[in-house]
Formats: sequence, C-alpha cells, structure tokens
Amino acid sequence: MRVESISQEPTRSAGSALAGFQDAFAGALLTPDAHGAENIAALITQPAFAVYRNTVMKGCIDALQANYPTIARLVGEEWFRAAAAIFVRESPPLTPMLLEYGHGFAEFLERFAPAADLPYLPGVARLDRCWTQAHIAADATPLDPATVAEISPQLLARTRLHPHPAAHWQWFNDAPIYAIWSRNRISADPAAELAWRAEGALLTRPHGEVTWHELDSAGCAFLDACAAGKTLAAAADAALTAKGTTDLSRLMKQLLVAGAFGGLSLVNDL
Repeated sequence: MRVESISQEPTRSAGSALAGFQDAFAGALLTPDAHGAENIAALITQPAFAVYRNTVMKGCIDALQANYPTIARLVGEEWFRAAAAIFVRESPPLTPMLLEYGHGFAEFLERFAPAADLPYLPGVARLDRCWTQAHIAADATPLDPATVAEISPQLLARTRLHPHPAAHWQWFNDAPIYAIWSRNRISADPAAELAWRAEGALLTRPHGEVTWHELDSAGCAFLDACAAGKTLAAAADAALTAKGTTDLSRLMKQLLVAGAFGGLSLVNDL
C-alpha cells in the first residue's frame, strides 16, 4: 500500500497569513495615523479598535513610568509620558512581563532631543534599570564575611568571588548620578547641596529587599574583575589600578557587608 505525501502548502500559507495579520495588527496598535494593511483596514476603522489602541498604549506608558520612577520624578509626569509614548512606538514590549519593560530607555534618552539639556537623565535611567534587574533577579544567600575571613591569605589570592545574582553596579565618570538618583528615587530632595563629581553605585538584593550603596572607581573595577572570573589577586590589582590609594581590606568589607557576592571558588590551576 502506497501512502501519498500530503502537501504542507495550505498549512504554511495559513500560518503566513496569520503571522502577517498579527504583525499588521500590532503595528497599527502603536501607530495612531496608520491606515493598516489591506487585511486589517476594516478592523482598525472600528471605534472599538481606537479604544483598544489607547488602552494598550496607556498600559505600556504606565509600565514604563513604574519602571523608571526616578526619571518621572525628575522631569514631571507630563514630560515623561510624552517621551514614553514616543519610546513605546519605537520599542514595543517583546514579552508579556511588563515589569521588565524599558530595556533601551537610557539609550533612547541619550538621543532624545528634548533631554539634551538634562545630560544626567540616561545615567539615572540606568540606575532605575539596575533596580529592576536587582528586584527580579534569582534569590541567593549572600556570601558570609566569616567564610572569607577563615581562608588563608595564600588561598585567598587564588579565590574567585562570584557576584550575587542581584548585584548590579555602574560607574559614572562625568556626573554624580548616584547622588541624583538616590535623592530622587524615593522622594525629591532638591535643596540638598550636590557636589559635581564622578561616582558609582552598587545595587543588590541580599535579603529580599533591594539596597543601594555608593561605590568608588576601585569598587567598580573590583566587581568588574570578579564578574569576568578573575581571581581575588587580579581583582585587587584592578582596584588599585583604578585608584592607587584604595584600602583593599576596607573595600572587601564594604562589598561583603553590602551582599555583593553570592559565593566563591578556589582556582587550582595556578
């Protein structure tokens, strides 16, 4: 008995048609003046579609404002939502989890002409993003400082410290981004004196709640080296290269107390 092959063309055509409809529908949702492709032209002229479009747009803008509260507080709600509407049309959500929405917002602000007079906004946006990443990171027990204290100096030099899954850090060479961000993350503090200097930040979540700490260039260089899989000796060298006056013992204590590390391992092939 011979079995005839069955053509897959109808299935493929149906799949292509559905994908085309979905793409056109999504595009029309975020383009207010879109006339739409032929297959959805009749649909988007319906009053209900305009209501749905507005609902989707508002949901995306609301999510962006929730994910970048410091930016919204600095520029005001009207400015923020106008900018967010442009961003949403350029970069619609790629996943249903709007808690993660807004990747690339800092880069958008760097090229957004109305933000040109506010050069600190992209850096502040990056720290808002770090907060979100720390908040949604995997749970992990932070490295106990006592565990590190028990390791002999010889072995310690050959040890790798692994950053905590929730640890995120940034160095800002041109502006006091951490000071601006930390003073406006919870509530505005415009009256406080602000020293215009380079500074860094560490955000992590060692015990269920996101915390943040100011970090100097040595601390950022140290964590960069640890994240790259370098030994503690190499990370110490990186810290001293960034800032020659660094007190390594004090830096280690600062990072361990902050919960910057999630574990350690010994390098046996040195």
